[in-house]
Order: sequence, then C-alpha cells, then structure tokens
Amino acid sequence: MALIEERKTKNGKIKYRVLIRVKGYPTMSATFEKKTDARIWASNNESAMKLGKHIKDAEAKKHTLADLIDRYIATELPRRKSDQEKFKMQLLWWKDKIGAYLLSDITPPLLSKCKEVLGTEESPKPKNGNTTRSNATVNRYMACLSIVLTKAVKEWQWIDENPMFKVTKLKEPRGRVRFLTDDERKNLLDECKKISHELYIVVLIAITTGARYGEIVNLKWQHIDFKNNLFHFLDTKNGDDRGVPIPHIVQEELKAFSKVRSIKSDYIFIRPDGKKLIYFRNQFDDAVENANISDFHFHDLRHTAASYLAMNGAGIRELAEILGHKTMAMVQRYSHLTQKHTAKLMDDMAEKMIRGLV
Repeated sequence: MALIEERKTKNGKIKYRVLIRVKGYPTMSATFEKKTDARIWASNNESAMKLGKHIKDAEAKKHTLADLIDRYIATELPRRKSDQEKFKMQLLWWKDKIGAYLLSDITPPLLSKCKEVLGTEESPKPKNGNTTRSNATVNRYMACLSIVLTKAVKEWQWIDENPMFKVTKLKEPRGRVRFLTDDERKNLLDECKKISHELYIVVLIAITTGARYGEIVNLKWQHIDFKNNLFHFLDTKNGDDRGVPIPHIVQEELKAFSKVRSIKSDYIFIRPDGKKLIYFRNQFDDAVENANISDFHFHDLRHTAASYLAMNGAGIRELAEILGHKTMAMVQRYSHLTQKHTAKLMDDMAEKMIRGLV
C-alpha cells in the first residue's frame, strides 16, 4: 500500500515523500511539493503496480536502446541463420543515432524521424545510380530494430509495447525477379569454375534447386541422401525442414567432390584447416563481374531457378514447396511465367475436346 510522509527540508520547506510497497514487487518512491500531487501519483502507480505494468515502466527507464542492442548482439545475433553481419551493421546504425535514449523515450515519432534520416543519408553501397537508400532498404533497417524491440517486449519485458508497430513502412516496388539468360548462365558457371570448384558447386546447387545461400553453405554430408536423391535442408529460414530433389548433374558433381572431401569437418564447404566455413559471396561477386553480368546478386540465383521451373511447367504450389515458402504470396511474382504453360495446357485440351468432335 502507499504511504505519504511529510518532510521538512533544511530551509523549512514542506515536501511529501511517497512510498509504495506491494508484496512481490520492489518499493517505489517519489517526492512532491504538493500533497495532492503525491496522492495522485500514489494512486496511479499503486494500481499499475498491482497490474504488473510498473515493472516494465521501471525497466524502460533503467535501460537505454544501446543496452538493448548490445544484449541482443551478444545473446541472440549468433543464433540467426543468415546475414548476421548485415543485421549487426543495421543495429549499430540505430545504436549510433539514438542509442543514448532510454527505452521509455523510444517513441513512434522518434522512430519516424529516423526513418526519414535513413531515406536521405548516402547509401554505403549505391545501386543503379541511386546514392541514397531505397525504400526497401529503409524498411529492412526498421524491421531489424523491430525484431529487437519485440524481444524486449515478449521475453525480457523491458518495455510494454513495440513502438515500431506504429511507424508506417515505405512503399516498395513489386518483388524483384531477375534471372539469367542462357548466355549469362553459361558465362557465370564458366567463371565460377575458374575461381574455385567449390564455388561452382555452390552456384550449381543454387541455380538448379533455388536453395538459399545459408542453406547451401551449411550443408553437411549427412544432409545428402544419395540413395533417394534428396537434399535435407534443416531448420531453414521459415523454421521448417524440407527435402529437395537433387538434379542428376549436381549429384555427379557432389559424388566426385566427396572423394576429395576434407575429413576435418562434416560440412561440405570447409576451409583447408577444417575450422571455418568458406565465405563465397566475394568470390561470387568476382565471377559475376568477370562474366560481364550487370545487376545480379546471389539471391537472384534463387529467382533464376524459380523462373525456369515456372517456364517449364511448375505450378505456384509446386514452386512454394520447392522454395520453402509457407504462403503463396511470395511465389505470386512468378505467376506470369506459369501462365504461358497454363495457356498451352488449355490449348491442348481444347484441341482434343473440340477438334475431336468435328
């Protein structure tokens, strides 16, 4: 319950100190010049205390955003399945801009202002002549911090709600679909072979199965079922395990590579010392440049696989199953490619149905 004590200062001025004690909770206190203010504060906070809300309020005033980001980087970031460095870079941007703010002061208006700054700052990696960050990139920065704030709400209980939920995302263009032409595909694979046999196999897997970069480089030999011709991608980005058929050409390459594999690790793609996975992104960028291919990233290999599957008869549901999407929304971008195959099926059906009657 709340206790209000009247106290006299050294200069003879009267002040009122409030103590709130509720079983199971730490004591709260505050001092006021007016007894009316003391009573109002006591009433409001005692009620909040009994509801448990004061705990989060107190934590929000105790920790800064920098504290939250540092804890996340130390304890949660190592568990991310992919893009740890990019995620960390984005979090450090937020820490630099508003890390000194208490969590209680991280408000939607403040985050909205940061959104504006993100969109006007010069991009560290300008693309296609644009010197500032794209709307999609700004949204990724916002999503990054939102994940951390949600952790503070649900598990750590440092804040009562996620203020990022009230900040509107920027409008993004329709999902990118960039896939290789026949000549580009041949040139890229040739350049990958020149750089390293491992890079060639990684790109071959990506371009034929649509697997993500993280899924491929984290493959272990026990994840390959040569008997049933299946890759077993475990604990993927959407949290599920999935099996994907191994194309014959990929199976041949892997069987040959297994004969010269490193016995120092179960991972397929490993450095000679057996201690670290090979980082292929820089090698891949070199191969793309050497092949004179413009505006192409590793993830576009996934688009290439999906596009060619769609053009060769795979339906939307089949694409979702192969690519590991839980919803149809992510594969709708390929619907225009499946329409050609659907049109051919309808033409064939009409020919058989109608011409057979004439």
